[in-house]
Amino acid sequence: MSYHIRIHDRQNDKFYEADIEGDRYILESLESQGIELPFSCLNGACTACAMRVKSGKIDQHEVIGLSKTLQDEGYALICSGYAQSDLELETQDEDEVYRLQFGNFFAKRKRHWFQFGIPIDHD
Repeated sequence: MSYHIRIHDRQNDKFYEADIEGDRYILESLESQGIELPFSCLNGACTACAMRVKSGKIDQHEVIGLSKTLQDEGYALICSGYAQSDLELETQDEDEVYRLQFGNFFAKRKRHWFQFGIPIDHD
């Protein structure tokens, strides 16, 4: 089934529109039409291709780098997601989504660096 997608690329202040198939990854479908968006791993593990879902529904059953909580809050990784309806998406800053995903975990502990078995504190 074919769906219409509209994307606001916030970093470049551009808008893209395309028709994509629901049985292909969203990013793959867009790239085949000449629309280039940020990505890195292509496995749904990092947050480089993160999008904010403004409207529509994405199947993310293959995504491992985005918690169910963030998915429920409207975030998606389009490298491993499939459109299930027409979509309106907005690019996100990779660091923003990474902090939402992992920031609480890392903020709870003080990091210790080790060199030659001796802990070293770095600011």
